Amino acid sequence: MPLILLLTGGFFLTALLYASVGFGGGSTYAALLALAGTDHRVLPLIALACNIVVVAAASVRFARAAITPWKDALLLTVLAAPAAFFGGLIPIEREAFLTLLGASLVLTALTMLIPVREEVGQDAQSKWAKTMPIAAAPIGFLAGLVGIGGGIFLAPLLHLTRWKGAREIAATASLFILVNSGFGLAGQLAKNGPAMFSGAMVEALPLLLAVVVGGQFGSLMAVRVLPVKWIRGLTAALVFVVGVRLLSGV
Repeated sequence: MPLILLLTGGFFLTALLYASVGFGGGSTYAALLALAGTDHRVLPLIALACNIVVVAAASVRFARAAITPWKDALLLTVLAAPAAFFGGLIPIEREAFLTLLGASLVLTALTMLIPVREEVGQDAQSKWAKTMPIAAAPIGFLAGLVGIGGGIFLAPLLHLTRWKGAREIAATASLFILVNSGFGLAGQLAKNGPAMFSGAMVEALPLLLAVVVGGQFGSLMAVRVLPVKWIRGLTAALVFVVGVRLLSGV
C-alpha cells in the first residue's frame, strides 16, 4: 500500500480520536510523519496546520454553546502564545527534536489516563488552580519548539488542580491549541521561510482533508459510539506505542 494512503488513514484515525477527547493531535501527526521518514523541519508545519483545522471547529462550537470561560481561558492563551512563537523560531537538531517529540507522546499517553471530573464547583478547586497562569508560558514555549498546540500538557494540569469542569477545560484546551498552533506556525515560517511551508502544504493536502473529516466525526459521533473512558484509553495506548517507537529509534 502506498505510504501516503497509510499516512492518510493514520491522520484520519488520530483526528477522530483526539477530537473526541478535546485535543488536536499535533504530536501524533508529527510522530507519524517522523516514522515515515519526513524531514524533521517539515513536521511542525504539517502538524500545526492539521491542529488548526481540527480544533478551529471545536473552538467555534464551544463558543456558540457558551461553554468557554473566556476570561480565564484568554489569560492562559495570551501568556502562552508569544512563547509558542519564540519556541517555533529556535532551530533544533533532528535527534533532539525526535527525543522531545517521543517524550511528549509518552507523557500524553500517561496524562490521558488521569480521571476526568465532569463538574467542579468553585469550592472544590485545589489551592493550585490559581497558579495555572505560571505554567502557560513554559507550555507554550515547549509546544512551539516541538510543533504542537500544547493542550496535551495544559489540560491534565487543569484537571489535576480541579481548575474548572471537564467541559470548560476542554473548551479552554481547544482555544489554547488553536492560538498556540497559529503562533507556533508563525515562528516556524519565520525560521524556515514560506517556500518550505507552501511545498509542505501541497504534499500534505490529502492529510489535511483526512483530519477535516476525522475531526468532524470525532467531535460529533465518536463519543456517542464508545464511552469516553474507552476512547481515552485507546488513544493513550496508541500514542504510547508511537512515542516509544520514536524514542527507540533516536
